Amino acid sequence: MTGFLISVVVIAISLLIISRLPLGVDVDNPVVALIAGAIIGAFNGIWGLFPNWFRTTSAIISLGLIPLIGSIIVFGLAAWLVQGFRLRWGIWSAILGAIALSIINSILVFILRQTGLVPL
Repeated sequence: MTGFLISVVVIAISLLIISRLPLGVDVDNPVVALIAGAIIGAFNGIWGLFPNWFRTTSAIISLGLIPLIGSIIVFGLAAWLVQGFRLRWGIWSAILGAIALSIINSILVFILRQTGLVPL
């Protein structure tokens, strides 16, 4: 449970950073970012229920396209479900936002692991 809460906070911080970039992603306030982070984290958790060999094989065979499309769909779905989280340019904002979310989220998790706040 603690891992999920840390994940939600990291995703929320990532969304707040992304909303400051010119990608067409708007987040009204930190509470909206936390709610959107919880939705994105929950859907990522569902993807994590699939066996590791299936996730790895699908990513390799599709050259990373299946996980990318899944991230775009989850990002757009979170924007559709959460009031105050908008995609200004539609699918293009979802594509750019999903890519930026994965990059910024990876950087934040790396920093947290290096400081010892998140276990390996």
